Amino acid sequence: MPLTDSAHPLYCVAELRAIEQAAMQDLPQGLLMQRAGQAAASAALKLLHRQEDGDGAGHRRVLVLAGPGDNGGDALEAAAHLAGSGIEVLVWLAPEARATSPERELALVRAGGSAARFIEADTSMASAAVGAAPWDLVIDGLFGIGASRPLAGECRDVVQLVNQLDCPVLALDVPSGLHADTGAVDGVGIRATHTLTFIGDKPGLHTANGRDHAGEVEVASLAIDPSLLPAAKAQLNGLQLFARQLQPRRQNTHKGSYGSVAVIGGAHGMAGAPILSARTALHAGAGRVYIAFPDSPPPFDSGQPELMCRRAQDVDFSGLHFAALVAGPGLGDSVDTVELLQRAFESDSPLLLDADALNLMAAEPELQSALATRTGAGATILTPHPLEAARLLDMTVAQVQADRLGAARQLAAQLGVIVVLKGSGTVIAAQDGSVVINATGGPALATAGTGDVLAGLCGSLLAQGWPEWEAALGAVWLHGAAADALVASGEGPIGLTAGELIPAIRKLINALSV
Repeated sequence: MPLTDSAHPLYCVAELRAIEQAAMQDLPQGLLMQRAGQAAASAALKLLHRQEDGDGAGHRRVLVLAGPGDNGGDALEAAAHLAGSGIEVLVWLAPEARATSPERELALVRAGGSAARFIEADTSMASAAVGAAPWDLVIDGLFGIGASRPLAGECRDVVQLVNQLDCPVLALDVPSGLHADTGAVDGVGIRATHTLTFIGDKPGLHTANGRDHAGEVEVASLAIDPSLLPAAKAQLNGLQLFARQLQPRRQNTHKGSYGSVAVIGGAHGMAGAPILSARTALHAGAGRVYIAFPDSPPPFDSGQPELMCRRAQDVDFSGLHFAALVAGPGLGDSVDTVELLQRAFESDSPLLLDADALNLMAAEPELQSALATRTGAGATILTPHPLEAARLLDMTVAQVQADRLGAARQLAAQLGVIVVLKGSGTVIAAQDGSVVINATGGPALATAGTGDVLAGLCGSLLAQGWPEWEAALGAVWLHGAAADALVASGEGPIGLTAGELIPAIRKLINALSV
């Protein structure tokens, strides 16, 4: 999917290196580092000012961690500016901090000529100084995007000390130990409350461990010429990417105007999963919603009697009857369910596959072959969690989580589908390699049934005529935003249930469709 209208692009490390090199060709030596240091000092002063009480600022103490590379140079520039502003600054120099670039050496000279005090990592007082309280702010300039191996030795020790401090932590570019492309942390990483990232935003700040380690993220462009920025291959999800689908309803419509959804699932003992999906589809605006049970269906859903319960073997899944199919919630793994999935694949209706449908696909290669024959038919969206994605990709969960963007892209290309890889910073990937990371939602969604709600929501949007890409983006964003609204009102994150999301989703859709 083209991302030329990207409102919040995300760049990988290789792209950022190329942008930086192109920009430096027309700039004096060290100017980008000086700009980064000035931006970091400004961000630090803002954080310090937030802590001021009504009697004034008082004395402020800032700890600056300066690594051996350009990230350390950025931190040294910031230290010089802050010390010149009357802030008490202590600079912790990482091991081998003298084997650096010329730009960083200039930054070290400037910081050394300021009022900042220095302590080197290999001194006996280093750990005691870092762990001393109270610090008003810690600035992390250890490694940024340059980290290529796990933190070790004195750097690991100081990061662990910083993570125990009760003060704001400002990471420069990327929290040390966090991979800028993937959000993975190998061992130990800085847990920042704020991250000031340079030139462009990075995927790793918004997925996997990124959201826990980066805190609030702000981009400092460093006055880079926008013409040097390439077209984004990744971006953050946002309302602007699907808002055109959120329109007020015309008066002259009826239930057939908004599509019929069939949710296929609900084996013995698992009827709750498709009921959650179906209720969500109805509350999200579908005209009619059916539940196709692989076993004998209940007479009706007593909590939502508008839903129509049917025996799956008696349901025609063709596009003549259904504008969208949702297959998998509580489906089970019997031989009969494999046949049900094959029938769903033969339909020309848009198809969303979740939960047991994905597990069956991983176990039955012929189902994956059948999915490939849907090319040219209705759209197909998969919504795996990391374990389900790992089964489909024949890898471990750890491998999926180590590179969530890569895993989602691989699965989308392999099966010719749109993939929604759920988790912290859900990744939505298209067949052409385009990816979007979602920033709504949080730990309130870490409970049984929320995935079934997402499946029903996405199926409902498909049935109402949303294009598959916008349906995937919109469903994931709305799902998370509804949870965020409930948390803001005090109804989470602890103990929030999947069923509580459904009316919150309806309320949000109506508020936005004006």
